[in-house]
Amino acid sequence: MSHPFESHPTAHAVTLLTRDGCGLCHTALAQLRPLCAEFGIEVQTVDVDVAAATDPGLRAEYGDRLPVVLLDGREHSYFDVDEPRLRADLAK
Repeated sequence: MSHPFESHPTAHAVTLLTRDGCGLCHTALAQLRPLCAEFGIEVQTVDVDVAAATDPGLRAEYGDRLPVVLLDGREHSYFDVDEPRLRADLAK
């Protein structure tokens, strides 16, 4: 039985929207992997061009500002990973 005062952090989902050949996307993924690993989260990646076959809105909304970091399905940052803010939000 767990102690009533123990904290149980909520598992968050981190998704990186990418595109093949995107150098900034590779950099962002390299930043995200170790940061998310600290919180026991595996970064998911979605290529917006591949996803356009079933979800064209994704590319239409985010395709011109990749990479985009989604936290729990909502835009968190784009172009650069906002590490301090993401770390704080993952800790919530």
